Amino acid sequence: MTHTRLTLTLTAATLLLATNLCVAAHADDDPPVPPGREASASAPVEVDANDPDLKLPDGATLARAKVLDIKSVVEDQSGDERREDTNTDVTFALQAEVLFGKDSAELGGEAKARVAGIAEEIRKQNAGKIRVFGFTDNLGSSSHGDVLSKRRANAVQELLAQALNDSGITYEVRGYGEQYPIADNSTEAGRKKNRRVEVSFPRTS
Repeated sequence: MTHTRLTLTLTAATLLLATNLCVAAHADDDPPVPPGREASASAPVEVDANDPDLKLPDGATLARAKVLDIKSVVEDQSGDERREDTNTDVTFALQAEVLFGKDSAELGGEAKARVAGIAEEIRKQNAGKIRVFGFTDNLGSSSHGDVLSKRRANAVQELLAQALNDSGITYEVRGYGEQYPIADNSTEAGRKKNRRVEVSFPRTS
């Protein structure tokens, strides 16, 4: 009987270890979630529920503390460019029509000036790591969107690297295709917003 229990215990432990290893390996293969779509962090500061200065109604208790990530969003009048500032990151989203022709990854005439403006902000923030992520709408096949969004992200990264001319900066470049839409894909106005390249980097000021 003891031998049987020991065997079952060892088997369960082996399965648990194998499961954990599989989850860890799978997590490493998954692309990171784009900035602004991660779960909020837990608050690092604890509040004393017995503090006499707290004014709570009888029977009331404190809710679980959490960090509020304040986000500021500024969009230009045409809707071609959007800037998001949070406690930790700055993100610029450029609509694909401003940078590329239809279904193309060749940069157009406006691209250089738009990317130069982002490069200036990167210098101001003294950012050492930059993420360039491409996105499409949901028209066409998912696989086509994945390839096109990555090619567009690569094109923006190359132009950004030329503008910054800094070998100390590292880049993370990904194409997410139709994943993570920011607008309704059932309308052309929404699809236009979803066809974009996002450039993000940590904020230092």
